[in-house]
Amino acid sequence: MNARTQDELVVAQYGGKATDYLVSAVHAAGEDLAALAALAKGRSDARVLDMGTGGGHVAYALAPHVGEMVAYDLSAEMLSVVAKSAAERGLTNVTTQQGRAESLPFPDASFDMAVSRYSAHHWGDFDAGLREAARVVTPGGIVAFCDVVTPGRPALDTFFQAIEILRDTSHVRNRSRAEWDDSAARAGLIGGTTEAFRIRIEFAAWIARMRTPPVMEAAIRALQAAASVDVRRHFAIEADGSFAMDTALFVFRKPG
Repeated sequence: MNARTQDELVVAQYGGKATDYLVSAVHAAGEDLAALAALAKGRSDARVLDMGTGGGHVAYALAPHVGEMVAYDLSAEMLSVVAKSAAERGLTNVTTQQGRAESLPFPDASFDMAVSRYSAHHWGDFDAGLREAARVVTPGGIVAFCDVVTPGRPALDTFFQAIEILRDTSHVRNRSRAEWDDSAARAGLIGGTTEAFRIRIEFAAWIARMRTPPVMEAAIRALQAAASVDVRRHFAIEADGSFAMDTALFVFRKPG
């Protein structure tokens, strides 16, 4: 078996699934996406970076409100789909660039906003990604992230991280709100606000989108069946494996 770096694992997991993420209902809409897009309204001169753009939904949502939207991702296949979809939507201010979140190829203070949605839990170095986001925004600029969050209770956290990595082996870690705030502070970001959301995950679509191997799917279902009452209640686990998870929008600013 060939060992892969974290970056290689992410590319292998997502490169061939770009179209699946473009049409994913969970990714294409939602209150969290609307809340993220609202931050860009009235900022027609802004230059915005979408870190880990995936299927491009953040870029599509923010582009109509800003001057320039840079969709940035590790996967060339994802970026190809985003470029094509942006053109089809008439979003001429969307450009794409490939690279790692932990080492952005942009000068200091070159964006008015840096945003990301459902990407940070794949980063090999979470703190480095936040530091880079802070570095590339202008003083007073916004750094905003939507991501899955854990409840901060060990039993719930252990269960959730386990099913996440069984479903997608490029998963690194979902973090609690406190962990987000601590990491943002270490990156020099201030004024954090948080908006919470709860999303129902339809199990069959969740598995199909990642093309999770049957053995891994069976392991997830076994963990669900063996879970404690507290775990089953918190995640609202249903008979078919569908469940609920918590997400949050974190909004920080760079001092200045």
